[in-house]
Amino acid sequence: MIYVVRHGQTDWNREGRLQGRKGLELNEEGQRQAEALRERLGAVAFDYVYSSPQARAVQTAELATGAKAVIDGRLDVFDLGEADGLHRSVVRLAGAIPDPNVYPGVEDIQRFMGRVFSFMQELEKKLAGEEANILIAGHRCTTGAIGAYFEGLPADGNILKLSSGNGDYRIYDFEGRMRA
Repeated sequence: MIYVVRHGQTDWNREGRLQGRKGLELNEEGQRQAEALRERLGAVAFDYVYSSPQARAVQTAELATGAKAVIDGRLDVFDLGEADGLHRSVVRLAGAIPDPNVYPGVEDIQRFMGRVFSFMQELEKKLAGEEANILIAGHRCTTGAIGAYFEGLPADGNILKLSSGNGDYRIYDFEGRMRA
């Protein structure tokens, strides 16, 4: 089974700021959420633990599992460019992402999806036929992209609705079915 975890809360999450690569570590609530995950997932023995390189995701993965996470850059948060850290209420969007015509440095969405899908395809190939429990810690965008890998891209293209809340998770398997 694949447990796709969104990192616990940070101060920017609480304040309603866009959080990309300038993001913060977990705040007290985020640490509590990660520890609660550990309790909820306590019966699961994880064979593999992967994480985005962002500290908030690594902290969540390691607090939730008690294991050292393997960092993979393909799981990194979507690069928000100059919109990183701005309050949601002031950001001009192009669909679900900051408008790259307004905010220099915004990552190309197809490139982002390609790198997350590349990670998932490699993992699927590596684990072909193996029964394993895997935890992948990431961000709203990353966990949404993984959701799209299993469930398909939503008709409106908004992968964010395939994510979970801070400190929560969804379960998948490589037969492509969502489990919870």
